[in-house]
Amino acid sequence: MTHRARLIVFAVGAAGFTLLMLWGVFGLPRYGHYQGPYGDVINAAVTGERHIAEAVGAVTFDYRGIDTMGEEVILFAAVAGVAIVLREQQGDDEEEDLDESAGRTGSDTSETVRFIGQLMLPLTVLVGLYVVGHGHVSPGGGFQGGVVIAGGLLMLYVAGDYRAMQRQLPLNAVEGAEATGVAGYVAIAIIGLVVGTALLDNVFPLGTSGQLLSGGMVPLLNLTVGLEVGAGIVLVAIEFLDDMVRVPQRPVIR
Repeated sequence: MTHRARLIVFAVGAAGFTLLMLWGVFGLPRYGHYQGPYGDVINAAVTGERHIAEAVGAVTFDYRGIDTMGEEVILFAAVAGVAIVLREQQGDDEEEDLDESAGRTGSDTSETVRFIGQLMLPLTVLVGLYVVGHGHVSPGGGFQGGVVIAGGLLMLYVAGDYRAMQRQLPLNAVEGAEATGVAGYVAIAIIGLVVGTALLDNVFPLGTSGQLLSGGMVPLLNLTVGLEVGAGIVLVAIEFLDDMVRVPQRPVIR
């Protein structure tokens, strides 16, 4: 296919996608005019039934916790797929030496970027932990907090270099954290089966709504998801950066 033909195909596809997006956006109900009963039922029941102040977290990790478990497994499989593909490519280039010039090096990082990055790293991770830990009390949760934590940890590369990130985030530890997150969610899910109720049944003490120790199993599920999401994103970034510095130049496919 010629370059002109590819542009035409892309333009047609982009135009169709844009029309579909506009159709969907203009078809949404106006702000403040919710048209379905599901949200009203959840808002009325969640505090009394689950002692959770954040309705979205209750739906995500309790009422529809099985969906979230599926999403977490999908993310785990996607990260594993990326790692397998990139490591297979690296296996074909075992004789290549590391070429750190292909990535960020310590000499490339200005003092200002290094200072701000090192300052923001612990603060960003702390904010991420807060978002994870308070996902059942205020907007947030394991998915959002995991992304924030991963962003903070990846500042090791932005504020330093590839070697610094490699030392502080060993691959085995990151892989273990991601696997622990998935296994932890599944382990909590089957506790209900063990005690004779149902999968993902909230059998933990519910506590007091609005307090950190409330919601039964929901805070624990938030922690496992935060661990899996944060570690998964970091693992993908490490694999891509490792591929970049090991294979500095690839043939261009036209």
